[in-house]
Amino acid sequence: MLKKMSIFVVTVALGAANILAQEGQIRNLVNGQKYTIEGVIVDKESDTSFIVRDSVGVDTRVVIAPNASIKNNSPWGGDRYPSNSLVRGLNVKVEGRGDSTGSLATTKVRFDRSNLLTAQSIEARVAPAEERLTAAEENARRVSGQIDELMAISNAARGGAKAAQDTADAAVAGVNATNQRISALDDYVVQSTATVNFRVNSAVLSPEAKMSLDEVAATAASLRGYTIEVTGFASSEGNAQANKALSERRARAVIDYLVTTHNIPLRRIGTSYGYGVLNPVADNRTREGREANRRVEVKLLVSRGINQNVEVRQVEGDNDDTDER
Repeated sequence: MLKKMSIFVVTVALGAANILAQEGQIRNLVNGQKYTIEGVIVDKESDTSFIVRDSVGVDTRVVIAPNASIKNNSPWGGDRYPSNSLVRGLNVKVEGRGDSTGSLATTKVRFDRSNLLTAQSIEARVAPAEERLTAAEENARRVSGQIDELMAISNAARGGAKAAQDTADAAVAGVNATNQRISALDDYVVQSTATVNFRVNSAVLSPEAKMSLDEVAATAASLRGYTIEVTGFASSEGNAQANKALSERRARAVIDYLVTTHNIPLRRIGTSYGYGVLNPVADNRTREGREANRRVEVKLLVSRGINQNVEVRQVEGDNDDTDER
């Protein structure tokens, strides 16, 4: 009787303490205590180690013992499986004892065969997409919502073949959406623009121009996957070749300010060019037109694949030159 009372069974009804546990909390098991845990595999650390999350959202690290019995539930005894056949999304029942690390050293793993086939099918579709997204976004995150989709699929499998198929189709749609997002990583759109103006024959930034560039840098700090395009221009006074060199110095002055003042990485400066007198925005025959043409245009572009909700916003530039010399 005392031996039976020492068996601590962890199932759906864990008790008041575990009911309040936060989702994703790792349970620390008592060394030598016997446990039985039911839940879904939410992470594979290795072929012999995985994380099981129970119905109240508490996680347990499970380590498979070398002599562990891994079988499907079957009235005829069940088939044996290698430990690497267990995948995320599979509902399992594991039995064993707590070890010195607080994990469950399991000697018995049981699961439903149809549930395993569904989980393996989804894993085969999701894992390649997960690897592609990780590489494209510099190992920044997983496929969004993947674990929730797998848990939904595994739960649906127990409800019948039709429910499982419907959920699997939804998971495939999610993978397709992820593939579309990866394809859009190189699709850059304008998030905001700014224009700064210069005095005659000058490439020196005015206080007003610096304030406008400060706004560009502040916006860039809130974005991922952005690039900055800088183009310089000049009015038509003077020599065309000298004006081209002047427009390039103006563009360089803007880049120097963004890099030295706001630590914008050089890899974020996508394009820089001096157009000289080309592409005027106003009539060079008027004083106001020449003032407008002595400018640098700054475009902040973002990757549509990384930033899903982007919109073009116009940032008004200030005319720094009010006296023509």
